[in-house]
Amino acid sequence: MEKFTDLPISPKLLQGIIKKKYEEMTLVQARVIPLALTKVDVLVEAPTGTGKTMAFAIPILEKIDATKKLQAVILAPTRELVLQITKELKEVARFLDVKIVAIYGGEPIERQLKELKTNPQIIVATPGRLIDHLQRQTIKLEKINTFVLDEADEMLNMGFKEDIDFILTNVPQNIQTMLFSATISKEIEEIAKTYLKNPTTIKIKSELAKPKITQKYVLIEEKNKVEAIKRIVDFYNFKLVMVFCNTKKIVDEVTNALLTSGYQAEALHGDMKQSQREQVMKRFRSGFVNILVASDVAARGLDIDDVDVVINFDVPFDDEYYVHRIGRTGRANRSGLAVTFVMKNEKYRLKYLEKITKSQIELLRLPTLSEVLNARVNHIIFGSLAETVNPKYEKIIRKILLENEIDKDKLITNLLSSKLNNIDLNTEVIDLKEKAESENIRLFITLGKKDNISEGKIRDLLIRKANLRSKEINNIDVYDKFSFFDVPSKIAQTVIKKVHNTKEFGKKISVEVASKKKRGWVVWKNISLQNP
Repeated sequence: MEKFTDLPISPKLLQGIIKKKYEEMTLVQARVIPLALTKVDVLVEAPTGTGKTMAFAIPILEKIDATKKLQAVILAPTRELVLQITKELKEVARFLDVKIVAIYGGEPIERQLKELKTNPQIIVATPGRLIDHLQRQTIKLEKINTFVLDEADEMLNMGFKEDIDFILTNVPQNIQTMLFSATISKEIEEIAKTYLKNPTTIKIKSELAKPKITQKYVLIEEKNKVEAIKRIVDFYNFKLVMVFCNTKKIVDEVTNALLTSGYQAEALHGDMKQSQREQVMKRFRSGFVNILVASDVAARGLDIDDVDVVINFDVPFDDEYYVHRIGRTGRANRSGLAVTFVMKNEKYRLKYLEKITKSQIELLRLPTLSEVLNARVNHIIFGSLAETVNPKYEKIIRKILLENEIDKDKLITNLLSSKLNNIDLNTEVIDLKEKAESENIRLFITLGKKDNISEGKIRDLLIRKANLRSKEINNIDVYDKFSFFDVPSKIAQTVIKKVHNTKEFGKKISVEVASKKKRGWVVWKNISLQNP
């Protein structure tokens, strides 16, 4: 199984997974979920950033009975991790009738007591605060059917061994227990031996060789991404390149764009048969195709040791996929490069990627068209000089050159020109930093035709509320319940600040940043322009 749609789970749970834009499972998910759905105990060794949360969340959610009280407890070492797990669970369970409560220290216990009275089916907790509730008898574990220890090694490092023992002695013996740890030490083995029943051990190796992978990002617009791939490939003369996209549709579009420009590219995604995938990989390994454009299904199980660069055409929907993508380079004791294309309203994601890889991601300046041309000519000339001339052709070539009095300079120029025919000299220079002040940004507003709104009314509202000039407001699109409009990026923050959460036309309105997708505009929630 590779896709979430392959899993034997309820349609409503699958609907939540699709809403999260998850398509293919990570390796730990593919190995753990089918097994955990059979309700057996598992001991999982997997590093951070491999998708562990969904590996235990989906089996738990699949067997929740909405008519019963507490059924599952997830224990995590820190408040931050508890909140993160709770958030992911709630997002995937949005179409299910299930209550999930976070229990952790550092906040008044009264709020938690109030939430516990709603009879949640799932609790995510830190050890200390869970013990507090057990002693108060405000949480009882007698009827749970699943218990998860997440980041068990971290809990031991933080001195929670006695707390873990106390909690597990209060857990029924005939339940499913899942233990996740970045490493399986002797102490972890002892816990598993004491509290798990004939567990199946699953070990997932880290695919990220941190010292050997240099991570960079390019600040870019959507329309310039394909051109950026071409410049990176041409300037650095990369031989094997992997480009990762978030959806199969984008994989096909990027592949077609590269092929049209004369590049040897092929697509690899989940809709292809296994035999098709094997043929594509054979051509890629042999160098017949040097650019592989792939969805995340290709990030697992590929036996390729010499990929020069991984390019993330899209920032992955989930940080966990980032680790798998960039793990395709820097293998077999080689150095590697990973480049991520980041749009302005996605830049805030970089800090999470840095945290998950424990590495710094630095800005990469794309080479100018002139620099690309110079580099390409040098690669062609010196690459040709390094090659051995076949003796059987050498005499014939020299004879033809002498007999026809061919202008060698003209010949070289023509040959070089033919080698450069996939470089578009009319392509605009990509330099987002220089253009940023003059660019527009797309905003979303919760006013539409059903509010008796027209383009003129939106324009008047923005002029009145945000002190804009009419010429600063462009491309207004009015739909039934919402509208979109463009303003200069340098004043977008001011517009949001002055208009968001104000009351107009008899309702409270929201204004947020929008991001362009192939099928229209969608809203990016919770994006701060102050810290993009």
